[in-house]
This record gives sequence, C-alpha cells and structure tokens, in this order.
Amino acid sequence: MNYLVTGAAGFIGGAVAKWLLANGHRVTTIDNLSTGKKDNLPEGINFIEGNDYDAIVLEKIQNEQFDAIIHIAGQSSGEVSFEDPEYDLKTNTLSTLQLLKIAHKTGCRKFIYTSSMAVYGDAEFELVTEDTVPIPKSFYAVGKLASENYMRIFSSYGIQCIALRLFNVFGMGQNMDNLKQGMASIYLAQAIKTGHIVIKGSSDRFRDFVYIDDVVSAIDLFLNRTGEGFEIYNVSNERKIYVSDIINYIENCLPNITHEYVEGTPGDQHGIYGNSNRLRELGWTPCVTFEEGMSRMIVWGKKTLNADMQAKE
Repeated sequence: MNYLVTGAAGFIGGAVAKWLLANGHRVTTIDNLSTGKKDNLPEGINFIEGNDYDAIVLEKIQNEQFDAIIHIAGQSSGEVSFEDPEYDLKTNTLSTLQLLKIAHKTGCRKFIYTSSMAVYGDAEFELVTEDTVPIPKSFYAVGKLASENYMRIFSSYGIQCIALRLFNVFGMGQNMDNLKQGMASIYLAQAIKTGHIVIKGSSDRFRDFVYIDDVVSAIDLFLNRTGEGFEIYNVSNERKIYVSDIINYIENCLPNITHEYVEGTPGDQHGIYGNSNRLRELGWTPCVTFEEGMSRMIVWGKKTLNADMQAKE
C-alpha cells in the first residue's frame, strides 16, 4: 500500500510512518521541520520538506495514488496558537483543506486526521463522548474543529473521513526540547535537565493520557477497515490523571527534584477525560497504562537527554 503521512519528523507521525514501513508499505511524508527533527525520519521514507498547506509543495504529490492520507502534521500547542494564530490556522486548518482537495483530485478514498480532545474545551461533564458539544477554548482547538467540518463536507465526495480525537499522547520519542506542548514530556524534560519543574496552572487540573503505541494501533485499525462517510472517535484511556499525580510520579522516580506552580496559559483546559466506547466496539483496546508508559519514558528520557548534553560539551 502507498500512504502519505504528514509530519513524520515529529513524535506521532514518526511512530506511524515507522510502523507502516516496518510492515512493508510505501510512505511519503511532508514536514517543515519546525518542531520535528530530520533525524527522526525512518529509513526508507520519501521525504518532502515544506509546509503541507503550500500549493507549490503539494504539486510534488499531484500524481501520486495514495491508498490513504494520514494527516498528523500541525502546530500542536494551545499556548502557541495564541502567540501566532495565523500560523496555527495555516498548519491545522488550511493544510487539512488542501490535503482533502488533493485526495479528491487524485482519487484517494481514505483520509485519517489526528484531531484533539481540545475541541471539547471545559465540557459540562468531565467524561466526554463524541456527542458532547464542542466548545473550543483555544485557536488551536478552533482549527481542529474546523478541519473536522471540512472533512464532513468532503466525505460527501466519496472519501472515507475519520477524525481521531486524541487525548494527551505521550511516550518514548516525544520532543523533549519543546516546552510548550506535551504535558508529561514538558515536566519530565525539566526534571532531567534542571532538577526543577515549573508548572503553568493549578495542581488539580487533569488529563487523560494515551500511550503512543496505542495511538498507532488506532490508526492502523482504520487503515484496515472499510467504510464510508465521516466518523469521529475518541482515542483515550478513560482515566483522570491529575497534574499532581504526574509531578509525584516523576519525583518518586528521580532524586532531588523540586517544583513550583505559576500562572496558567491562555485557553488551557482544566480537565476532561474521554469515553472511548465507540472505538473499543471496533476492537481497539489501550494496552499501556499511564504508570507503565511513564516508566518507559523516564528511562528513555534520561538516556536521550544525557546523551544530548554530553554531545554538546
């Protein structure tokens, strides 16, 4: 099979591309390397450097026949979306529209998009289903929701469109240099690098963490499933993990770590967790708990960051 996976120099895109290549598929990626790293690209991938909302860049795939487009690339921080909303709009919404047009033009019949739990905002009920009314709090979340609605329209053109609302994805391979995206990785990176964690917002906020391997398995499920129309699925563990739980876990695993709480960031959600029954009914089951995932991540993070610091000396 022949797939386009946008953002394969990044955390989630790289994991998906690596999985597909390991299973004998052809994979092309478009990545502007704004937060991803070229070293993350798996061997054997067809790499196109640039923005996936840029018409000139997209001309390079006009003659490709993809079995599916898996759109993962995009600015992924609610905080950054307030700093540069126009860039966020381009990377998270215009890119989706442009790639849907490519799918329609080239006859690609499957489009999978990594949306976000951010679309829900602070919902009335903390446990959210796909039927919960979205009330986005950040420009990032607005862009994700807009992309879903573009997909809804393009599904009427015969493209199977699947929006996966990812909750807080974490795990080995996450970008430990980006301190504005990825709650677990932000705290862990600070702990390893400086021994001190600065937490933006209150300790009673919570998230629903899903390990990277379980996200890859969810995407793989839809690559192997036929269907039609537009569908939305929560990809979640159905479990609250409080900020204080994350800090305590890191401090119990690493010696002499201190922390402090400071003012929160614009558009930050207090907390929701996701009902994933719709996805579980298709046979998906998350296999890695928060504790197991953090244990793996701490071992990997110490090794990776220590190696990076030694290389800079």
